[in-house]
Amino acid sequence: MYGNRLPNHSKMFIPFIMAGDPTPQFTIDLALLLQEAGASVIELGVPYSDPLADGPVIQRSSQRALRGNMNLENAIHLAGQMRKKGVKIPIILFTYFNPVLQLGYERFFALTDENEVDGLLVPDLPFEESEIVQQHCQQNGLKYISLVAPTSNQRIKLIANNAEGFLYCVSSLGVTGIRKELSPKVQQFLQDARKESNIPVAVGFGISSAEQIKELLPYCNGIVIGSAIIELIERQLSNISTNNDVALHFIQKQVQSMIAPIILER
Repeated sequence: MYGNRLPNHSKMFIPFIMAGDPTPQFTIDLALLLQEAGASVIELGVPYSDPLADGPVIQRSSQRALRGNMNLENAIHLAGQMRKKGVKIPIILFTYFNPVLQLGYERFFALTDENEVDGLLVPDLPFEESEIVQQHCQQNGLKYISLVAPTSNQRIKLIANNAEGFLYCVSSLGVTGIRKELSPKVQQFLQDARKESNIPVAVGFGISSAEQIKELLPYCNGIVIGSAIIELIERQLSNISTNNDVALHFIQKQVQSMIAPIILER
């Protein structure tokens, strides 16, 4: 399923958005906007009460979504609604492990199939403990997206050899969030990851400007942008509640400016 939908982009733009922030309808509208702007894949975040990998911007996003009663099951249904409204690019579900465990594998994978989810990313599940989830993904037609960090060292080869869809490289240690400067070691880290990977390599965590994207593009196949997009949503919360079109237009212009180097490389 994922392979059939993956756009033929030499450089990928992978936005992260939070399901239900601030409303389910806005999430659908935003996904369509990002697809039109050139997104290759949508990372659809599931709000969680204890988001260990998330910085303050995404934590606030998660809290807004939780207040609207968004949860794992509702987020998967939201992916199905996105499909019905015209989202054709792959949708990767970004969720912590406990909600999947609580829902149960059988119910979880039945829902992802029913709602045309293409992949799964579980940031708090170490690679060494992910075999059962990976097997379920393979049996149900989902790509299991693997994470590697600068500290992965000798594990990079092991993780890369088992990765599917794209290999997600974490640009820096710590939680997500906008960073003014990227680690000077990230370029070598990406080069090492690409040497070991037979699939596209994408980098995320902290990327928030066209300048940073331009700096990283020669070393990777794709850029993941999350907090920078969520921050744009925060700046438009009042407009979202009163004039949705104004909010979407603002976000579209800002995103287009940010990802211009990716579009130019295609």
